[in-house]
Amino acid sequence: MLRRVFLTVLDSVGVGELPDAERYGDQGTNTLGNILKAVPTTRLPNLQKLGLGNIGPFVNLPENVNPTAFVGKMAETSNAKDTTAGHWELMGLVVEQGFPLYPNGFPRELLSQFEAEVGRKTIGNKPASGTEIIRELGQEHEGTGALIVYTSGDSVFQVAAHEEIVPIEELYRACEVARRLCVGPYNVARVIARPFVGRYPNYERTSRRHDYSVSPPESTVLDHLLSAGIPTFGIGKIVDIFNGSGVEHSTRTVDNAEGMRVLAEHVREVPDHSFVFANLVDFDMKYGHRSDPVGYARALEEFDRFLPELLAALKVNDILILTADHGCDPTDVSTDHSREYVPLIVTSPALNHGGNLGIRRSFNDVGRTIEALLGINALRRGESFADEILRGCRT
Repeated sequence: MLRRVFLTVLDSVGVGELPDAERYGDQGTNTLGNILKAVPTTRLPNLQKLGLGNIGPFVNLPENVNPTAFVGKMAETSNAKDTTAGHWELMGLVVEQGFPLYPNGFPRELLSQFEAEVGRKTIGNKPASGTEIIRELGQEHEGTGALIVYTSGDSVFQVAAHEEIVPIEELYRACEVARRLCVGPYNVARVIARPFVGRYPNYERTSRRHDYSVSPPESTVLDHLLSAGIPTFGIGKIVDIFNGSGVEHSTRTVDNAEGMRVLAEHVREVPDHSFVFANLVDFDMKYGHRSDPVGYARALEEFDRFLPELLAALKVNDILILTADHGCDPTDVSTDHSREYVPLIVTSPALNHGGNLGIRRSFNDVGRTIEALLGINALRRGESFADEILRGCRT
């Protein structure tokens, strides 16, 4: 049967701490649950209809005894709680040893080599919020031309520069140098270009962010699908997360609004027997890391309002999977990602009824299921739930 599969990652929408959350300093985190407590006016009727409330219990998001989707939640096998590991695990990999973090900044020898190759000094070199560090160091950067280098609770080497001081192409070249250097013992997961504009103190980051990731260490579901002649489409930062590997067609987006628009276009236009992998980043980038539960709640409501359009555009044999890659609880004292279960919601116009997918032991189950739905069997990790979905579909 020719069918299409759409996997959409609601970036950082975790649904409760994992059993090992204490090891990561994330006791008590529950991104969705704590947002619903902090913002009790939040209304998600379309997600509730699918069965999101069945994963709870959540305040103000009741269980649906007749969900229109199959729902469950998934634990992360990888020893990590970052974007790269989460997305890689969805596509069949497991990060046994997490990427190194730099809570005290990067080693001097790495920065010295970086400075020598790009021809500019650096300032910052510490964990920081991107909006806060450009406010703190923006004037010094404008006066000296030094690049602002910083990290976070993730394994990231971020380079910020004002577009009038450092032309965007120069910033990208500097990040390419950093990507080449941040390997071996440094093993940084992502290098990120963070351009900004404006005048102190009202700087604003622009949409010309660019991520430079390490390549996956082995083939993923994306590669398996391409090898079988099945087209793959990435929306948002998917192509960057996989460093292009296995992503045949890619559309970068600047925010959730554009991501949802592009996703709807793909649902209407991509050919039969294809796979679309989308990331909606605002939940994490704009609200989770900035400890803004109100903004996060409004972004969830915006996606909920978009759902009917998305569902109506699906063809009868299409499968839509909604999930996340980690948590980022905006009510927590930390601004970093949180070690949480992620939601698993699977629906199709062909479904006669919803069901319970339980607690899955690994994100790998999604990758294994996608392969089964598209008629291949290359991945050896994870347990497919394709048969449960197909039994719920009318013939």
